[in-house]
Amino acid sequence: MKIKSVRCVRIDKPEPPVRPNVKPGWNTYSTRSQPIARYSEYTRVDGNKPGQIGKAWVQITAEDGTYGLGSFAHGAMGASVVDYLIAPLIEGKNALAIELLNDQIWRMHEGFQGGIATAAQSGVDLALWDLKGKLLGRPVYELIGGPSHDHVELYATGDDIEWMREIGFKRFKISNPFFYEEGSEGLAKLEEHVSRQREVAGDEAELTFNPVMSFNSDLALRVAERLRPYRLRWFEEPLPPWDLEGHKELKRAMTWTALATGEHHYGRKLFQQLIAARAVDIVQPDIEWAGGLSEVIKIYTYAEAAGIQTITHMGGNTAWGQHFAYAMPEATQAEWFMDTDIGQPVADKLMPGVPAAVDGRVVPSDAPGFGLEITEEWIVPWDYAGQKRAVYDPGK
Repeated sequence: MKIKSVRCVRIDKPEPPVRPNVKPGWNTYSTRSQPIARYSEYTRVDGNKPGQIGKAWVQITAEDGTYGLGSFAHGAMGASVVDYLIAPLIEGKNALAIELLNDQIWRMHEGFQGGIATAAQSGVDLALWDLKGKLLGRPVYELIGGPSHDHVELYATGDDIEWMREIGFKRFKISNPFFYEEGSEGLAKLEEHVSRQREVAGDEAELTFNPVMSFNSDLALRVAERLRPYRLRWFEEPLPPWDLEGHKELKRAMTWTALATGEHHYGRKLFQQLIAARAVDIVQPDIEWAGGLSEVIKIYTYAEAAGIQTITHMGGNTAWGQHFAYAMPEATQAEWFMDTDIGQPVADKLMPGVPAAVDGRVVPSDAPGFGLEITEEWIVPWDYAGQKRAVYDPGK
């Protein structure tokens, strides 16, 4: 079966109903540090920080009319990569030859791999897997090895731990309000934040902490030591992805908790360096950023051979993340990002067909492909003319 067309699209899913008795969640109030936080004129509240770009989707249609869908990060910037570089390369080729098509795409953009190009490839790869599953009449998790677990265990990311506990989550990841130039005052504020969240989570709950590249190696170690009494399950992405030596130093020195990273590592080659250097305990590729399902399976294989666990970034909320974690024996849990408000059903922000978390667990759809239930009326060609420049809020 050959590929008839490849195009970048957006999904105009109807908005969920207005829910009564809903309170604003952490996404509306919780300040989170990222590298741009060095400059106080920019907000630290999620949703309008510089550099945040929404998703785009890829639709790949076979010659019999069957189509597959996949999404990728940094949509507005990656759309042209899909439409003007990747589409003409793979149209007319065998839709089931996913490994061959990915190899050709990688070789085509060898000179500018990473970042936007790799994210765009993620959407293409996911659409190919969705299409393959539909053509063969099987769920994707069966095509990549079959179930390895009865369900996927989830941890919830957010600062509303009391609410997350109420709806059944038992593992939590919290934000970081502290940037490395804020000194002892900022460090004290951070410890207060972590202490408060540990108290709400309870002594037995797994609690992790995510600085999002906001530290250098010296401060990362100081912070880890300061937070040692709070028994963090892992310390996530304290350093930028290019600092391999810093990761190695931190991993050697920080023996009381695990070092996790990977959401901003794009493609298996960066992960190969990280794993070969034994500079990490847990790798966290994002399936919508790192090159797609095919690439993340390769990353998983590298890590598994080295005795390193793979827990995908943002995996639990997506069909692809659920299928991956369900099929891979060493993928023991996945992240559920709390993008809904307090009192709002967690299913409200999901694409139809993606199962919602129940009591901190999820089982992926067994429908063909990824099981998405997206109607053709929602699929709209990418609107290049309508793209708007970002407008950033003032600092808060």
